[in-house]
Parts: sequence; structure tokens; C-alpha cells
Amino acid sequence: MLSELRIENLGVIEKLEIVLTGGLTALTGETGAGKTMLVEAISLLVGGRADASIIRPGASEARVEGRFVDKDVEVVLARVIPLDGRSRAYVNGRLATVGNLAEQGISLVDLHGQHAHQSLLGQSAQRAALDAFAGVDLTELRAARARLTEIDANMAAIGGDERARAREIDLLSFQVEEIGNAGLSDANEDETLEREEDLLADAVAHREALWQAVAAITEDGGSGDGLAQAISALGHRDALGELASRLKLLQQELTDVASDLRAKAESTEEDPERLDEIRKRRQLLVDLRRKYGETLADVIKYGQEVGERLSDLQSFEQRAIELEAQREKALAELAKAEKAVGAKRRAAAPKLASAVEAHLKTLAMNNASLAITVGDDPGDEVVVLLSANPGSPLLPLTKVASGGELARTMLALRLVLTQAPGTLVFDEVDAGIGGTAAVAVAKSLADLGQRHQVLVVTHLAQVAAAAQTQINVTKAVRAKQTFATATMLSGEDRVAEIARMLSGGVAQESATEHARDLLSASGAKKRRP
Repeated sequence: MLSELRIENLGVIEKLEIVLTGGLTALTGETGAGKTMLVEAISLLVGGRADASIIRPGASEARVEGRFVDKDVEVVLARVIPLDGRSRAYVNGRLATVGNLAEQGISLVDLHGQHAHQSLLGQSAQRAALDAFAGVDLTELRAARARLTEIDANMAAIGGDERARAREIDLLSFQVEEIGNAGLSDANEDETLEREEDLLADAVAHREALWQAVAAITEDGGSGDGLAQAISALGHRDALGELASRLKLLQQELTDVASDLRAKAESTEEDPERLDEIRKRRQLLVDLRRKYGETLADVIKYGQEVGERLSDLQSFEQRAIELEAQREKALAELAKAEKAVGAKRRAAAPKLASAVEAHLKTLAMNNASLAITVGDDPGDEVVVLLSANPGSPLLPLTKVASGGELARTMLALRLVLTQAPGTLVFDEVDAGIGGTAAVAVAKSLADLGQRHQVLVVTHLAQVAAAAQTQINVTKAVRAKQTFATATMLSGEDRVAEIARMLSGGVAQESATEHARDLLSASGAKKRRP
């Protein structure tokens, strides 16, 4: 529910902060005092159209903030409308788009009256309302649709038309053969070949370098002799035994290295044929990487993938037959599910229409007719139609001209339906009615307030008296500027305001008594927390 509303520089409102409660809240006041600006502010919070003309004269921007609380979940929405440029939106203090506000708002608020933000005007919402009323289970329908989508995706994946499939088979066959003929098994083959090529490409120089290294270690006066002399110099001096041991270890390691160098020198020979073979192989690997991947591992993986794809395409006919059989079965299951849902929707549509029409007759729309049409199976095209007067054709709710009639129709719908956003706002719901119809509207709004937070802009004393909370909007002129204020009424202040609504300032004493009677009869003093 909307727990707090803060407005700055919107129309006649310079600054306004309101703390709201649950149940039915009546917004009252003289015409032009600014009541509609409160509704306009809520509309802006949930993505309504912004116009710079609503900014208070002399201000550079208008700002609206609203805090919505549902149990432990809290959402703060904000909207800023500048004189120049596009409006800005915020969700929980973070920049957002107006679309984000609308997405949040659809589950938080529904406005009924002259504002376009009315969820029940949308076809999907009307369909959902009918489904909720009828208890339609969409599980099987959704599963059947998902299964058909999956099969169609599989059919598209294994190949398109015959020519396209043939072209792809030729290409993949070439790629599989090319990669297969390369005989790739080691992702590090290129690095191994590079080292061997480097050795063979300069075999003579490498061999000479190896023999020079052997000579430097083993010939007279070489490092081997020098190390032997160092060991002899230390002799059998016990105090230097540890150092002598380390020298002996070096001598053994030097002997091993010399042996390895000699073996390598003896095995290093020129092999032009092998060198040419390596260079050709490495060029082949370069060509494969250029076509199929950054590394040999990528090329190997690509070869496996195209092989699997080629196998699927080559077995297309059999796979297509299998998928076509699955598709026929899925279509039959879908048709069965659509027929069941469509039948349930068509059976429930006149019942919902009748229930709503019964409420309309108590809301000063005695001659109204309401119907709900349902399209072909599964009946996804659900449209609520209204004829407010005899002789007028049934038209979709979006084409209903009167804001008051539309608001009362929405009220009737909300009285029948159990699912709705937490906050419902009604503007113009009491336009052009009075007497028993006013009492009926008041009772209906109060009943709805038992399930939702309901805000209603009203000029009817009966509606104001039925509310758990009454907020009075007034305006005053100071220094040639208009200022609007909102006050939560209680006690004698509330009695006085309802008396004004009854009499317009005439016969004030009797109006005051009548106001007390209305409040007493409605039990409005028992405010819902």
C-alpha cells in the first residue's frame, strides 16, 4: 500500500507530505483545491505521462515521491519533471526509466477515472481477470505450447530447406575431412615441432657448440680439472669437510652434464628431409588455425562439433520423421488443452459479466449492459464491452467516453474480482450521481476498502462519511500566489467538512446534524490501522 506521498511544485501544490493508512481514504475539498493533483502525482509515480505545464509557476521542476509498503517489502518510487528536457525516474533511490516505474506500478497501484494507467483496460489483464474469476488452470496449455516450441526449434536446428541442407553438408564434409586428414591428437604439437625445427635448422652450429661445451669441461685445464684441484686443496681437513662434500657433488653433476652434452652432440646430425617435413607440417597447422581456431585445441574441438553436426544433417530424414511425429502429437495435445481452456473461459464470461452488471445497477448505471467476448480456442482474446445507455452499442472499455462511467465500471469489476494491486485510486467515480446511488457507491467503496487500500476523490458526503480516513485539500492565496494544503480530518473538523459537502454553506446547523448521522451510521470513526 501507499504509505507516504511527498509532492513538490506540482500545480497549486508547493510542498505537501501525506501519511496514508489502509482501508478507504476520501480526498475532499472545494473544486480546484488540488485534489486531482494528488491523483496526478500518483499517476506520475507509476509511469503516467509527464507534461511541463503541471509544474508550479516560478519553479524549475516538479518532484513526486511515494513509499509503498507490503509487509516487510518496501519500495520507494520518485519522478522529477523539469521545465526543459525529459523527466527522470528513480526506484529505491537509483536512476530508472519511466518504463521501470510502469513495471513496478502495475503491481502496486491501479487508477480508475480519467487517467490512462488502468490495468484492467488491457486485454491481457482482462484475460487474467476472467481466468482468476473462473479458476482457469493454464498449466497444461503452457506445457503444450512449450513442448511445441521445443520441437519446432529442434526441427529448425537440424537443417533448413533441402538445398540449404545440401550446401551445408558439402561444406561440413570438406571441413571434417580436412581436419581428420591432419591427424591432430596433441594440442601442443606445434610447440614440439618448433623446438625440433630450431635444432635441425642449425644442426652444424649446434653440434659444434655442444663439443665446445664438452671440451671446456673435460679437456686438460678445463672446468673439470679446476674442480678436482679445488677438492684436492681441501684434502682431509675435517674443519672444511662440508665444503669439500659440496664440491664433490658439483663434480658429479658436472660429469653428468658432460655426458649429456656428448650424447646430444653425437646425435645431432643434419637431416634436410626431416626439416622439410617439419616445416610443411607446421604450415599445415598454421592454415588450420587460420580457418578453425586460435589454437590447435580449438581446431580439435571444432572438428568434433562439425562432425556431430554433419552426422545430424546426414541422418536428417530419419530425425525429421521422428520430429514430425512428435509435432503431430504435440499439436493434438495443444488443441486439447486450448479447447479445455477456451470452454472454461466461455462458460465463465457471462457469469462474470452478469456479476459485474448487477453491481453497476446499484452504482447509478441502471441501464448499463456489460458483456465479455472470448475469441477462438484457447480464448486468449478476452474483451470487456460496455453499453452505458439504452440504444448505445457495446464497446470495449477503452472507448468508453465518460470518466465517471468508466470509474464505476472498474469499481464494479473490482468488487467481483479478488485479485488487484494493493492500492486502488478512484477519480470521478461519483460524477453525476446522488441519493441512493451515492449511498451504494459509498458502500461499495467501503467494502472494497476491506480488501485493498482505496483512495477516492469525492464530492459526495456519503462517500466521505464511509471512509476510514478523510483528507481535506484546501487552497489559499498569499502574496498573489496559490498554495494547497492537505489535512487529515478528525472529530468536529471532519463533521464540519462533511456538513459543507452536504449544504455548500447553507442551512449549516441541519447539515451538521446530518453529517453526524452519516458518520455515526457508517462507523467511520473506527479507523482501520
